[in-house]
Amino acid sequence: MENVLNEDLTAVIEKGCRFEGNLSFHGMVRIAGEFTGSIFSNDTLIITDSAVINADIQAGVIIISGTVKGNLQAGARVEMRQPARFEGTVTSPNLIVEEGVIFHGETRIKAD
Repeated sequence: MENVLNEDLTAVIEKGCRFEGNLSFHGMVRIAGEFTGSIFSNDTLIITDSAVINADIQAGVIIISGTVKGNLQAGARVEMRQPARFEGTVTSPNLIVEEGVIFHGETRIKAD
């Protein structure tokens, strides 16, 4: 994830912060706190290991290390990195799940 983090972030919701509502953005957003609602972007969303998310998410690239409950739709790919915990449905042309990730749900691989 280091190369991803070197790019410029558009916004950050840090650990200790709680956000409820709808989030849409351009660029790259990192969430380390709590989020409830929905997220939309054609760009990159990074969910860190301290994050707790209860949301439906649609983005170009979704990278998860935290806890997520909801439905994911990615235009390019979804990456789940240890110690991620996920519950829901993933729809994406590419799905990467590292060993040790807890995945409880369904996948739908869609063509580009």
